[in-house]
Amino acid sequence: MNFDGLWIGQVAMAALMNVAFGFAVGSALLGAWLAKDGLPGTSPARPGWMRAQRSMLAATIVLVLADLGWLLYQAASMGGVALLAAFGMVPTVLTQTHVGYGWSVAFGGALVLLGTALSHGTGMLRSTVLWLAVLAIAAGKASLGHAADAGVVSAAIGMQTLHVLATSVWGGLVMASGLAVLPALGASTARGMLIRTATQVSNVSIVAVVFALLSGVFNAVRGSGGSFEAIQASTWGHVLTLKLVLVALALVLGALNRSSALPRLRRTASTMDAHTFVNVMYLEALVMIGVFVVAAALSHSVPAFAGLG
Repeated sequence: MNFDGLWIGQVAMAALMNVAFGFAVGSALLGAWLAKDGLPGTSPARPGWMRAQRSMLAATIVLVLADLGWLLYQAASMGGVALLAAFGMVPTVLTQTHVGYGWSVAFGGALVLLGTALSHGTGMLRSTVLWLAVLAIAAGKASLGHAADAGVVSAAIGMQTLHVLATSVWGGLVMASGLAVLPALGASTARGMLIRTATQVSNVSIVAVVFALLSGVFNAVRGSGGSFEAIQASTWGHVLTLKLVLVALALVLGALNRSSALPRLRRTASTMDAHTFVNVMYLEALVMIGVFVVAAALSHSVPAFAGLG
């Protein structure tokens, strides 16, 4: 593994893919929860619903562009050529490598997700297509990392797909809520909708966190070969440790909101308590962006088990 410009470019594009995908998933969930109350033009929930729709569209556009950028950097890295010369390598990567196959699935899902973001429907068909696209993106992204070394159909791919989905739901809800949607529900007339949406975010996040941690433990054990010494002695292990620290910080902030800020907001429905909840969510969102960035670096680092021989 060379920490050169191509590696940095790959990690940057992968980080952007992670953040954009999570933001799109979180915005889609929030948009669905707010759709019933947000559709009427005079509803206090409409600004939050509109923000969710716009956030999803912006995130899916970024996702599509980041996918294209990552493919170019990957082709340059695999072909050992400069970035501009990598355009000629792209067809070979797409048609003759498992990376190309996995990327094609993820990119196809991203295009479908963009199509649903551009549509203005709220029916069952749109929802079904949207979540099938999310599943395709998660499966494709899982096939781009080290899990693919175990085979296309393997427990490693399945657990990585679950991990991508769970972290995207958890992190996506936190980012979309804290950075976009919940601040748009700041009016006192929207306080009930803010409380209801915050409760939904908290409850769904708990379930996502459980699956993210379980699948994360599986991936960590597999990546380290079950050796703490390999974690301590490898770059991969150091990056993993940083990711765990950030995850722990996000969990602390989330627990603070759920155990203290949210119950107080339910009791008082005051502006101050609403701001407290949203501000803590904002901080958690920033931490989750860090988690996604470090996760991108981890997926592009040589696993610790490789050093075990």
